Amino acid sequence: MSSPRRATKDALQRAATAARASRPTEAPAKPNAKSATAEAKRLVAAVERGIADGRLNVVTAEALQAVMAAACRLYTARREAGEQFMPVGRNSISATDVMVTASGLLRAADLAAFELGMWQGWTGR
Repeated sequence: MSSPRRATKDALQRAATAARASRPTEAPAKPNAKSATAEAKRLVAAVERGIADGRLNVVTAEALQAVMAAACRLYTARREAGEQFMPVGRNSISATDVMVTASGLLRAADLAAFELGMWQGWTGR
């Protein structure tokens, strides 16, 4: 006779095996930092080529929104973890690029520049 603990363990093992079998084999379970960095660099290169060629739809609006949101979340997480770096390199984008993007981000979060100023004063960021 098997114990209830053994039966539960066997059921969990069967469920884990079934879950592994149902996963696509071509995609890694967890992307590592090297592959994510390489993919990001490829995306940046494709976007820069698209802009240079006048193909502004090189990525869809939805994909651009997803990339911007993920970049914002990652930057915030790394800053909150104690890393100290700017979100973009000096002279890598124009003041207009910064203002248009910052304005859009504030509108997307339903915030005003006044609220940003208050938050900066409170947090020292």
